[in-house]
Amino acid sequence: MRCPVCEGQEGRPFQVVGERAYGRCERCEATFLFPDQRPSIKAERAEYALHQNTDDDDGYRSFLARLATPLLQRLRPRSDGLDFGCGPGPVLAGMLREAGHTVALYDPFFHPDGATLEATYDFITCTEVAEHFHDPATEFRRLDRLLRPGGWLALMTRFQTDDTRFAQWHYRRDPTHVVFYREATLRWLARHHGWRAEVPCPNVVLMYKP
Repeated sequence: MRCPVCEGQEGRPFQVVGERAYGRCERCEATFLFPDQRPSIKAERAEYALHQNTDDDDGYRSFLARLATPLLQRLRPRSDGLDFGCGPGPVLAGMLREAGHTVALYDPFFHPDGATLEATYDFITCTEVAEHFHDPATEFRRLDRLLRPGGWLALMTRFQTDDTRFAQWHYRRDPTHVVFYREATLRWLARHHGWRAEVPCPNVVLMYKP
């Protein structure tokens, strides 16, 4: 079974939960929904439209600060960034702009400006997005292309840990979450692309491109 993260053939059946079947890669340790069970584009958009994250939500800003704070500590002044998969309310982009950085937006549903994918950036943020990737290997190659040497890819996603709790895990129950990463999976991606991975806090990884 082909793994959608590392593209190896080491995928094996992992668990069946209700009508949803998942695989596990023995190479990179990713867990993934079987491809024929991924949601349609229409179903994805309907689910994303339910998100109500606004700039004046202090709780949401605190949540994003778990990524923003360590990233800002590593950025040069007035860096150029991209909020990849920013969603309908790009709160993180606003927080980084407040710190003096320029941030472009891209989201295939809410900010589908293809011109932003023709530039390169000093940093890219990808918060609560990678778990939605239907073809993560291709998406990470694109992120590598968009990131300048000396730049940072800042990614936030819930790390998958306890297999015995996977079936009841709230993160799994989101119908648009189709791939789950262990810390080991993200470190595999870093090695594969020649990045240096840092995990400043749970569920956040910062990738430095030499």
